[in-house]
Amino acid sequence: MFSSFPVKVIAGLGANVTLPCGLLSKDSLSFGNTGIRVKWTKVADDEALNEDVLLSMGFHKKTYGSFEDRVFLEEKDSEDASIIITDIAMDDTGRYRCEIINGMEDTVQEIFLEVQGVVFPYSPSEGRYNLNFDEAVQACEEQDAVVASYDQLFEAWKDGLDWCNAGWLSDATVKYPITRPRAPCGGTVDGPGVRNYGYQDKQSRYDVFCYTSAIKGRFYWLVQPDRLSFDEAVQACLDDGAEIAKVGHIYAAWKIEGYDRCDAGWLADGSVRYPISRPRKNCSPTEAAVRFVGFPDKMLKVYGVYCFKAEQ
Repeated sequence: MFSSFPVKVIAGLGANVTLPCGLLSKDSLSFGNTGIRVKWTKVADDEALNEDVLLSMGFHKKTYGSFEDRVFLEEKDSEDASIIITDIAMDDTGRYRCEIINGMEDTVQEIFLEVQGVVFPYSPSEGRYNLNFDEAVQACEEQDAVVASYDQLFEAWKDGLDWCNAGWLSDATVKYPITRPRAPCGGTVDGPGVRNYGYQDKQSRYDVFCYTSAIKGRFYWLVQPDRLSFDEAVQACLDDGAEIAKVGHIYAAWKIEGYDRCDAGWLADGSVRYPISRPRKNCSPTEAAVRFVGFPDKMLKVYGVYCFKAEQ
């Protein structure tokens, strides 16, 4: 028996996620029968490149490759073949196949796992290296984010994040990701990687790496006839039934939704930024990025505003 409608599961970087699977027929034997075999596979476009994830038969269970010691059968009941994947990485994105083989009627189900999340560096209006650990935690929370874990930063580095300023992580270590080694950023002797300052006194001051997952709402540029001061920008979003967007909102919209706009706009922390997913002349010509204009005088009327309307 084959489930014809693949289930889609969304998970955040570094999180744990359950991929559901179970017997479809109430007449089927339960997993209490030791002859039933459960096989999970990560499916490639070329099925010759499929990856084994987990094989279970009775008391025998085995995981494979990058899934070893990261994947477990949930086994909520005798008909449950769901698996839990821990420490989700970007490479885990893809289509998974669950096969329950009992010798009489096989069950095959497919699940698509989409990994969503973005790590972004953050420093306040006072400038670089101005946050102790507790202030770093608060700064991320104020931007609809949390302090990133090392695993999340490592995944972001693998995805191309390059940042020359050291920042706090959730375990109170201080690190920074370098994909292009250069003299001003720790030198060129060491290759690309996540550079490590180790554990620091929590009163020491650095930037912070924040992590946010998919936003639950709508991030958008508010069309206005005139440019706005910061206070006018805040009020304009309120008048539109929304709130002024936070830094976490713009990064999530840019990275996860591909949001692209070449207009600099106010955000809730008083910064001005704009998201570019399609690099082009005069709009971040060399790379996709959330471009940072700065923390301008809040009385200036030269910028628009990005708003966020939460799901009801």
